[in-house]
Amino acid sequence: MSIVQTKQCQNCKQNFIIEPDDFDFYEKIKVPPPSRCPECRLIRRAVFRNYNNFYKRKCDLCGCSIISNYSTNTPYKIYCVKCWWSDGWDPFDYEQKIDFSRNFFEQFSDFEKRVPAISLMNDDGIGSINCRYTYDFAEGKNCYLVFSCWRVEDSFNCCHTNYVKQLADSLHTHNSELCYETIHCNRCYNCRFTYCSQDSHDCHFVYNLKNCSHCFLSSNLRNKKYFVFNKPYSKEEYEKILKQYELDTFHGQRKAKEQFNKLILEAIRRSSRNIRCTNSFGDNLRNCKNLYYGFIFNDVVDSKFLFFGDTAENSYDILFSAKVKLCYEGITIDKSHLARFAILSWNCSDIHYSNHCHSSSHLFACVGLRNKQYCILNKQYSKEEYEALVPKIISHMNDMPYTDKKGRVYKYGEFFPTELSPFAYNETIAQEYFPLTKQQAQEQGYLWKDPEPRNYQITIKSQDLPDNIKDVEDSILKEIIGCAHQGRCNEQCTEAFRIIPQELAFYRRMNLPLPRLCPNCRHYQRLKQRNPLKLWKRQCMAPGCPNTFETSYAPDRPEIVYCEACYLKEVV
Repeated sequence: MSIVQTKQCQNCKQNFIIEPDDFDFYEKIKVPPPSRCPECRLIRRAVFRNYNNFYKRKCDLCGCSIISNYSTNTPYKIYCVKCWWSDGWDPFDYEQKIDFSRNFFEQFSDFEKRVPAISLMNDDGIGSINCRYTYDFAEGKNCYLVFSCWRVEDSFNCCHTNYVKQLADSLHTHNSELCYETIHCNRCYNCRFTYCSQDSHDCHFVYNLKNCSHCFLSSNLRNKKYFVFNKPYSKEEYEKILKQYELDTFHGQRKAKEQFNKLILEAIRRSSRNIRCTNSFGDNLRNCKNLYYGFIFNDVVDSKFLFFGDTAENSYDILFSAKVKLCYEGITIDKSHLARFAILSWNCSDIHYSNHCHSSSHLFACVGLRNKQYCILNKQYSKEEYEALVPKIISHMNDMPYTDKKGRVYKYGEFFPTELSPFAYNETIAQEYFPLTKQQAQEQGYLWKDPEPRNYQITIKSQDLPDNIKDVEDSILKEIIGCAHQGRCNEQCTEAFRIIPQELAFYRRMNLPLPRLCPNCRHYQRLKQRNPLKLWKRQCMAPGCPNTFETSYAPDRPEIVYCEACYLKEVV
């Protein structure tokens, strides 16, 4: 019978614990226990996902001009979306035999560079219309800079949003329309700067509202209307106050932001925003049972270390995935069973170390296969040959492990080495959730990409933009606007940006002043409003309450954090 085991992380050298049920899971899917702590495993997977850095290049099959998340200096063969899904090429043309005289990860990396990669993971021109600058995106219309989203229309600068229309500069917002700067919202309409709220409309600069309307600079309200600073007003008084703030001007919006930032520090916070969960620990969970260390995940049973997704059973270490069972160490694996160390693979069963394979089973180290089975390095084998060869490859991976430049060892059971990622650390979501400076990244053995030369001339500085949206003329569409950060931040600042027609029309309809930051910097400002993907043990801050809990609010943060029982007494 397994016992609790304490191990030292091979990467950060901190101790982490493997529980008896963890050993049972690893035995069930036939992988060894991990050598890295959960956080280092998460970062290692995140280094393989770049969803919002785009580059112009040409399709290596049809020669057309395309947008890709692979920069022009990467050694990968890139096909446009239509070519990659077409019958114009055959993944079997790149088959190769396993070479037992070479390290597995090195030969897989060489093999992967030969097989064409898809330029962007979206369905623009196939299922979506006018959604060229999107990633991990499907079934949309007229979207620009929208990532990890489905069924989105007429929206821009959004991430992790589903079933929305006319949404801008928002994060984790669903089933909503005509909203701006919303984070963790659901079923909202005509809201701006609205956080952690649902079933509300015409609310601005509010936190944690439910079933409210016409509320401004307020928090923790339920079923309220015409409230300012959590106090009721008549309709006429409310409209007069709102008019005094001049939210259609940049100076008025900035004043409201400053007051809102002070207000939410005084608002009572729940230890976690989990709904209908049993024996589950994490944040922003819904309908989960026996989930430990889960963040922004729904409908989970008996799993651990899940981040961003829907529906999982008996799965560990999953990032951006849905409908998985008995899966381990994967990124964007959907409707899959027994997928181990897989990237961008859907409808698969019993696969190992494979990338962008679909509707396939019994694969080991394959890339780009569809409707195939019993393949290794894209080479077809019989069932008997495959089952005899896989154990030999696993043994070879253990006998001849990969060792990276920092001395970290990769045997079977480890995700792909970070230095074999096609992306630099600061191109990926790892930089969003675990930000590093260039020096820190290089010291830890990660790649870093310096900004490419930009051949543009800023025509107007952010401080010179009109204060009121009513004073903005159509000529703004021709201007190159300097970002207020001027590239001096650590937020992938593009230093300049343009306003697109769709964007200008939205600002005018919503009476919003023009932004002063580039889309990347605005995205990072929203990320700062979210809690980290970590848990700490804390005590309830309600007077006299002895309850303790695990929360994503670090102990040194200034917010007032209550346990669930005390929170419900105060707010609901």
